[in-house]
Amino acid sequence: MTGKIIIERLEFQGNCGVSLGERQKHQPLAVDLELECQTEPAAMSDDIRQAVDYAQVADRVIEVGTAQDCALLETFAERLLTMLFSEFPIERAKIWVRKLTPPLKHATGSVGVQLERSRSSHRIKAAGPGPTPARFLTQQLHRLPKGKALDIAAGSGRHSLYLASHGYHVDAIDRDEQAMVQLAVTAKRQNFPNLHVRTIDLERATDERPEFPKHEYDVIIVFFYLHRALFPSLIESLKPNGVLIYETFTIDNYLRHHHPRRWEFCLAQNELLRLTSTLNVLSYDEGEHNGSHEPGSAYTAQLVAQQAGAGSLSHEST
Repeated sequence: MTGKIIIERLEFQGNCGVSLGERQKHQPLAVDLELECQTEPAAMSDDIRQAVDYAQVADRVIEVGTAQDCALLETFAERLLTMLFSEFPIERAKIWVRKLTPPLKHATGSVGVQLERSRSSHRIKAAGPGPTPARFLTQQLHRLPKGKALDIAAGSGRHSLYLASHGYHVDAIDRDEQAMVQLAVTAKRQNFPNLHVRTIDLERATDERPEFPKHEYDVIIVFFYLHRALFPSLIESLKPNGVLIYETFTIDNYLRHHHPRRWEFCLAQNELLRLTSTLNVLSYDEGEHNGSHEPGSAYTAQLVAQQAGAGSLSHEST
């Protein structure tokens, strides 16, 4: 059963204009949204986790709208559509973006653009910017404290860019120098001065780990990378109340899909819990998950865990 979520006249101060002068000053913008999605799971369960949360949608629209400037409303609308299809399980979106006080002498109302797009058609248009973040990260964003984040084995930087777009100061590290150079270029192009890259061989033979300063990070993320020797250092690098979010393949994926190419790169049953036993587990699940690595499903372990000092935060399994 499909339905629509409608948000009318979401207003905020943004920077959009062809001239540099117009882009340099805030002006009132408004966004109206119609989002088509599956509503039956939420209706049957009465559980917000089964729904497209319109409060989260509104927050993200405002974050994107206030974080970056652009010359054209068309560009702004496309950025919003890309974000919506990347982060929320919607099938079709209709968006109206407008300036409430346009710089037109005889205009007595607003001016703007309307776009309507399906997920499949937008995927073709948005193929250039690169892969979207893993669904597990977008689902768990609300658990992550604001501040400084570390993305281990960042690769193309899809998760680093996602966190940077949410205001985090991100350190992205990977052994692939070319990938880090490209990520730095992308961060500059997308106006993310809060994203820094470093080329580091995480598997070098050493007892010194300067890339993991003690009590440095509010958030550490690791996706589809497993080097067991790093766990003590990365756990120690979390600040008090800092959160680790981790997802990678389990042995079931190797046995069923012959991926990755070596079984040593996969977690045994409950191994991730053992490797992070000093942390407070907020959420943990092993099994078949969609939207994690490639199109389709994969067998992964998903963990959200917190450094000591969490206080009132409770355990939860999904």
